[in-house]
Amino acid sequence: MRHFGHIPAAARQRLFHQEPCEFTADSPAVLLSAALGATLYSPATRPRLADDVVKLVGRGVVSMVLCLEDSIDDSEVEAAEENLIRQFADLDERGDETPLLFIRVREPDQIPDLVRRLGASIRLLSGFVLPKFTEERGTLFLEALAEAENTSGRRLYAMPVLESPELLHLETRTATLTGIANVVDKYRDRVLALRLGVTDFCSAYGLRRAPDMTAYDVRIVAGVIADVVNVLGRADGTGFTITGPVWEYFRLQERMFKPQLRRSPFLEGRAEELRTALIEHDLDGLLREIELDRANGLQGKTCIHPSHVPPVHALSVVSHEEFSDAQDILRPERGGGGVLRSAYTNKMNEVKPHRAWAVRTLHRAEVFGVAREDIGFVELLTAGLAE
Repeated sequence: MRHFGHIPAAARQRLFHQEPCEFTADSPAVLLSAALGATLYSPATRPRLADDVVKLVGRGVVSMVLCLEDSIDDSEVEAAEENLIRQFADLDERGDETPLLFIRVREPDQIPDLVRRLGASIRLLSGFVLPKFTEERGTLFLEALAEAENTSGRRLYAMPVLESPELLHLETRTATLTGIANVVDKYRDRVLALRLGVTDFCSAYGLRRAPDMTAYDVRIVAGVIADVVNVLGRADGTGFTITGPVWEYFRLQERMFKPQLRRSPFLEGRAEELRTALIEHDLDGLLREIELDRANGLQGKTCIHPSHVPPVHALSVVSHEEFSDAQDILRPERGGGGVLRSAYTNKMNEVKPHRAWAVRTLHRAEVFGVAREDIGFVELLTAGLAE
């Protein structure tokens, strides 16, 4: 699989200075964590889940979470587990390409049980999403994952969700973060990424952000995100990939872009349905939040609607300018440090302070590609919407 792999090769060549790389579920963890992109959640109760998965691959989805937790009613868990087993068997029998697939469980003992019941179709599973993750609960989850991995012989990753009240409340936050850091460091080789449960954070105070507000406008949430990145997202080799919070809205019949963006020359001659797709979804708030995610040290995003996937991926592509700066900073002859003017002559690149940014940027460039100099967000988004 690869990002933008669902669009024709000729279109990729027009868009990319460096095309996104190919990867598989067995690729190194450092590459997979950067490649998660827009991770689409789906309730495990969907009766045609296998069909949905295959269809979404054709729309550019590369990672999915099949949810047994908050997205379904408590009374549906047993039926949802049975449905998951059937749907995985169906996907295995078809042999179609699948995205990276994760199951979001409720309790640790579900992990070895599901792995046993999946049988041969376990080959399609990349790991588990672990909710309400604290040091105590997290240890139980990760021990269960290790047991399931040893039993199945299949490499399985964990994606803990940081969403507990203990993490939100100021008086317990430091101890909770320290405990989480201890347990994920102990199981570092199994932790692919850490996810933020911002909806649960808001719930603890009876809050819900409006569609014109980002998570960073809710100060109590922004404070938690900052502390999580501070402790768990460091660029010194001790940190983890931390993904952006969910965007809850997918309103139709509203504008998505300002009129001048919709008149981009790239759209001339393209199918009318692409024009319609650009104007029928009000995602202005999502676009702002994606940019703020990256500015605050987050990569990728939790998504609950397919319309969110193309914007996340389009904004994940490295611009030609970013790529040029990153390459200049990391040239071997710059190893001693110093300051240089960017090739675009519009900024200062200071080698030592900007080195970690440059390394992260080139990781993103590997999996999302580098846009050509004259290609921007609208062109990438429009291409991503094509099927």
